[in-house]
Amino acid sequence: MKALRHFRAPLAATLALVALALPAAAEKLPLAEISRYLNGLTTAQADFVQTNADGSKSKGTLYIKRPGRARFEYAPPQKSLVMAGAGQVAIFDEKSNQPPEQYPLRRTPLNLILERKVDLGQAKMVVAHGEANGLTHVRAQDPKNPEYGTIDLVFSANPTTLRQWIITDDVGNQTVVDLGPMQTGMELSGFLFDISAERAKRNR
Repeated sequence: MKALRHFRAPLAATLALVALALPAAAEKLPLAEISRYLNGLTTAQADFVQTNADGSKSKGTLYIKRPGRARFEYAPPQKSLVMAGAGQVAIFDEKSNQPPEQYPLRRTPLNLILERKVDLGQAKMVVAHGEANGLTHVRAQDPKNPEYGTIDLVFSANPTTLRQWIITDDVGNQTVVDLGPMQTGMELSGFLFDISAERAKRNR
């Protein structure tokens, strides 16, 4: 028994040293922390790379002014523009002389992060929540209208930062938006998100 006790002591010490040497398993960010972050995101600007359902890629600059407003300015050669404002989403196509295609913002998964008060703790809103490679992944949907599609949000920690989202529409097409370094808290003019003003400017 004495020999066994001598064996156990160094074994325990060795196991403790091994445990200290191993990196701690990353924990996913709580939904309450993610909701806090999104609610505090009043204005933001970031470059983005968008991967479309057909595999094509686009680049541009994103502007956000919560609640309810976003602007995607696509870089040449595309030069398209997508705006969210006044409860609508408008898609301006540089190659078309037709009025912009419009539909209600509330019918898009993007509304989940642009609404006035984000609460990911609502029943049936979050359908997946996990961690991979140090990043937290959240899949959310409109709990009253899951048929509108889902949005996957990817966050890094320390500090909490939105890095990517993936929108899956009502027919299963996916659009991936990877965000560059995000600037926050700046002044953004309301004209950036004024669909009527943009339409009038293009009709001159």
